Amino acid sequence: MPTFLLVHGAWHSGRCWERVTPLLELAGHRVLAPSLTGFGDRAHLLDPEVGLDTHVEDVVSLITHHDLTGVVLVGHSYAGLVVSAAADRVPDRVAHLVYLDAMVPEDGESAMDVQPVTRDLVDLAARSGDGWRVPPLPELPPPHGLFGVTDPADVAWLRGMLSDQPVRSLRQPVRLGNPAADAIPRTHVHCVGAMPAGITRRPVPPVQPNGSPARVRELRTGHDCMVTAPRELAELLLDAARATAVGAAS
Repeated sequence: MPTFLLVHGAWHSGRCWERVTPLLELAGHRVLAPSLTGFGDRAHLLDPEVGLDTHVEDVVSLITHHDLTGVVLVGHSYAGLVVSAAADRVPDRVAHLVYLDAMVPEDGESAMDVQPVTRDLVDLAARSGDGWRVPPLPELPPPHGLFGVTDPADVAWLRGMLSDQPVRSLRQPVRLGNPAADAIPRTHVHCVGAMPAGITRRPVPPVQPNGSPARVRELRTGHDCMVTAPRELAELLLDAARATAVGAAS
């Protein structure tokens, strides 16, 4: 059974997966949902030197420390950059990449390149704060809410886990180039609820790097689908795991 490694996006922590993890475990999978450096139980480690490379090392070190293979590596939002670079480092250990409403970078791109609105947040941090961290985004009026979460109880729960995002993680370019990573099958999950102004999504190429047809799925909910639609998301992730098992057997 593939192991799921769930990587949270900017400002979040590993707690955001709490509604999804038991559903995957119930299906017999091992699930890891760590907090990246500077977030959750590691929030005390946040400093100006924490960057994308730090978060990539978090994921690679976890995979190698636990000697994981056959990993379904899931990256939400900003973590699309993290999982791309981690898979580039250890492609033999990753069985499937899932980009969950995520940034999908090319070699040498940063979060500011993939999602240009991020540049505005970095500029705002430089003008109004200490310049090296970006506070969590504010809650917007419905239907946008807080990262697409609108239920008041869920908003309060989510807000309690958010931390500042280090600017270095948004500026640092991703380093890709290992041809072995091209063989990893990918699934793109798009959250197609209300999208705030300024947010963009790149089209998914019709063919994966490994030559297979693109796998694109949609969830009719907001950006933080692990909060608003955990059962639907779990089923899509299990489908990716099943596709991985079928591919490995063929």
